[in-house]
Amino acid sequence: MNATQTPLKPSFIQFFIYWLKLGFISFGGPAGQISMMHQELVEKRRWISEHRFLHALNYTMILPGPEAQQLATYIGWLMFGVRGGLVAGILFVLPSLFILSTLTWIYLSYGNVSAVAGVLYGIKPAVTAIVLFAAYRIGSKALSNNILKVLAVLAFVAIFALKVPFPYIVLSAALIGYISAKFLPDTFKAGKHHGNGKNSYGPALIDDNTPIPEHAKFKLSRLIGFCVVGVVLGIAVMSFLDNKVLYDMGEFFIKAAFVTFGGAYAVLPYIYQGGVEQYGWLSSTQMMDGLALGETTPGPLIMVVAFVGFVGATVKEVFGADSMLMAGFAGASVATFFTFLPSFLFIFLGGPGVEATRGDLKFSAPLSAVTATVVGVIVNLALFFAFAILYQNNQIDWIAIAIAIIAFIALFRFKVGIMSVIFLSGVIGLGIVYFG
Repeated sequence: MNATQTPLKPSFIQFFIYWLKLGFISFGGPAGQISMMHQELVEKRRWISEHRFLHALNYTMILPGPEAQQLATYIGWLMFGVRGGLVAGILFVLPSLFILSTLTWIYLSYGNVSAVAGVLYGIKPAVTAIVLFAAYRIGSKALSNNILKVLAVLAFVAIFALKVPFPYIVLSAALIGYISAKFLPDTFKAGKHHGNGKNSYGPALIDDNTPIPEHAKFKLSRLIGFCVVGVVLGIAVMSFLDNKVLYDMGEFFIKAAFVTFGGAYAVLPYIYQGGVEQYGWLSSTQMMDGLALGETTPGPLIMVVAFVGFVGATVKEVFGADSMLMAGFAGASVATFFTFLPSFLFIFLGGPGVEATRGDLKFSAPLSAVTATVVGVIVNLALFFAFAILYQNNQIDWIAIAIAIIAFIALFRFKVGIMSVIFLSGVIGLGIVYFG
C-alpha cells in the first residue's frame, strides 16, 4: 500500500475476518488489545487516523465496561454503522467465550493439564512485554508536552503508590483538562497532542478531517430506538431464564456491567462477593484460578465472568447431573450476554455525541487529559503483571524474565507482530514443560 494514498475501504467480509482474527489473538488485557488495534488499524491498514482512534479511546475510558471491546465496537460502528459495531464488538468477545468455556471444562474435568499450563507459562511473560510496549507506543504519541507527561506520572503515582481508585483518577484528569483548557488551550488541542495521522502513517480511510458519516450523526429517534431495543432485548432474554440460578446470574451480571469503572480488576471484588459469598457459585480458590485463565486467554479480562457463570451453573446442576457441559456453557453465555449488553448501548447511544464534539475544546480537552493518565495506568498494569508473573513463590523466575525481555526486543527493535510473539512464546513455554 502506498503510504501517500488513502487506503481503499475494506469489504465487509475483509472487515469481518479482521475482527474474527483479533478475537483469537487479543491477549494482554486492555493495554495489549488497544496496542494490537493501534498497530493494525492506525499504522498498518490505516482504516482510522491517530486522532480519531485516540478520541474514541478517550470516550471508552470514561465508560463502565471493557474499554478495548467498546473501542472495537466504536471503530466498527464508525466504519459500517450498527452492523459494523455489532460485528466488531461481538467477535472481540465470542472466541474468548468458546475458548474460556473449553478451558473451564478441562479445568473442572481434568484439573491441571500440562500442555495448557506450558503454553500459558510462555504467554504470560510475553503479555507483560506487550503491555509495556503499548505504554510506549501510546505514550510516544499522546504525551507531546510536559503537562501531559506530568499527568501521566501523577496518574501512575496515584494508582501505584496511593492506591487511588481508577474512576477517581479519570474524573480528576477530566476536570484538570477542562479547567486547564481555558488557560492553556494549545496543550489540549487535538492536533497538538494526538499527532497528525497523515504525517505519521499516511492518510487514513477515516482521517482527521473526514466528515462524520450519516449513521454517526445524532438523531433523537435513533437514540430512543436504541434505548427501546436494548431494554426489550434484556427483558426478553431474562424472561426465557426460567431456571433460578441462570436468572440470578442475569440479574447479577447486568448490575456488574454498570460498576466496572476502572476495568476488570476494579470490579473483581464485587464479582467475588456475589459469586463466592452471596450465591455460592464457586469457591475462592476457583475464583483465583478463573482469574488466571482469564488473564491468559484472548479477549477482555472481564471475561472471567464466563468462568464464574460456567462453574456456577455446573455446580448448581441447572440442567441436571447428566447435562453438565450444557449447563456450564449456558451459565457462561448468560454471564457474557448481560455483562456486554450495556457496552453496545453506551457506544450506539453516546457515539454520535462524541463525534459531534470532536473539534470542541471544552469537550475534547477533558478526554485528552484522560488519555495522558491512561498511559500511567498502563505502566502500572505492566508492573502488576511483571510482579505476578516474574516473581513466583518468593523467588525470581529467570526463565520468565528472559521470555519477557526477548518478547519486548522482538516488538520494539525488530518490529515482530504481536501474534507471532504470542505464538512463539507459547511454543517456548510448551517446550519448557516437556523438555525443560
